[in-house]
Amino acid sequence: MQNVKEKRLRIRFESDMEPKEPQAKSKKASKGKDAGGKGQIWEFIAIATIPLVMVLGNSMLVPILPEMMTQMGITKTQSSMVITLFSVTAGLFIPLFGYLSDRLTRKKVIIPSLILYGAAGILSGFGAVWGSYTIVIIGRALQGLGAAGTAPIAMALVGDMYKGGTESKALGLTEASNGTGKVVSPILGSLLALIVWYAAFFAFPVFCVLSILAVIFLIKEPKKDKEPPKLREYLHRISTVLKKKGRWLITSFFAGSLALFILFGVLFFLSNILEEAPYSIDGIRKGFILAIPLLGMVATAYITGSRIKKNGILMRWLMNIGLILMTVSLGLTIFFFKNLYLLIGLLTVSSIGTGLILPCLNTIITGAVAKSERGMITSLYNCLRFLGVAAGPPLFGWMMDKSHGLIFITVSSLSLITLGLVFFLIKPDKQVS
Repeated sequence: MQNVKEKRLRIRFESDMEPKEPQAKSKKASKGKDAGGKGQIWEFIAIATIPLVMVLGNSMLVPILPEMMTQMGITKTQSSMVITLFSVTAGLFIPLFGYLSDRLTRKKVIIPSLILYGAAGILSGFGAVWGSYTIVIIGRALQGLGAAGTAPIAMALVGDMYKGGTESKALGLTEASNGTGKVVSPILGSLLALIVWYAAFFAFPVFCVLSILAVIFLIKEPKKDKEPPKLREYLHRISTVLKKKGRWLITSFFAGSLALFILFGVLFFLSNILEEAPYSIDGIRKGFILAIPLLGMVATAYITGSRIKKNGILMRWLMNIGLILMTVSLGLTIFFFKNLYLLIGLLTVSSIGTGLILPCLNTIITGAVAKSERGMITSLYNCLRFLGVAAGPPLFGWMMDKSHGLIFITVSSLSLITLGLVFFLIKPDKQVS
């Protein structure tokens, strides 16, 4: 009887002791990953360079579009295609690059994409020098192809490398970096235009080289857990995810796309009206004015990403508040767009709303699927974001020819519709996975 009792105590003792060491290691590892440190800060910086380089591809060119129209003898629609074709090409190829990043590794897709991106910038630059609109457009399409393998894959890479609050923080920083590029690029584009109007095209390779070096030397990508599935199985998994979570995922995709459609449309609108009477503002002054609404978005996106962690309830509140801000501010702009100060103020409020929405969407979408399908899902999301960017300038240009009021009636109404969809369809768990 005593032997039986001793045996039971020994089994219980051993079973209690065995998990402790792995748990301790796991906690230690988790703490190390979440606590940060110099290594993690440099990783964050390296990851942030990827969306930063990508966003320069459009925003840095916005201030020079009116000058391009004059120098190359093209129409407003043709100038908008410099933005649109880049974004359409990127949007079409993002799913392919997402699949490749799931099959191979994220870095094996990101690095060649950055090389193509920079080289195509040189091609567009020479097209501008030669006065060939066709070569400029071909170069921009190739840049869009390169862009397809940058920021969307970086978003999946963040999901691979970090968990918990660190992931939300990294995604918020990624979105803030995206926004920082939007803030800096109009100013940078205006400054480069002081040298010559097409100088921005030749600046792309410089930024790409810096990002490539950061990705190679500062990012240590985690190894894949297992062999990637074959194409049929992979597509079946993606189909299963969309069937199971499609209602709120598609709503999330649409909300992100709309936010960027409005943002780039507004930038195009501002870039054109600031050079017209009664404002007659161009050069660096115009770049700084274009940067004001974007600065509001960047600061908000960074703070939001740092605070939301994995709190699903907080994310839901912030997304709805963001869309309310967009709806109200864009609606009021209908009555005040002739007053420059009120116009910039209201558009900044709208951009703050965008800064509340995007980090929440990024976190929810990235956490929606397993690592093996993450590249494709985040790529589908970014595909629609790019298409939103692509649609902004030409549609805003078309509406500008009709009525300035029509622009803000349309985007305010779309924001209100999206608010309803998000409120009723996106209901994340208390703690997002």
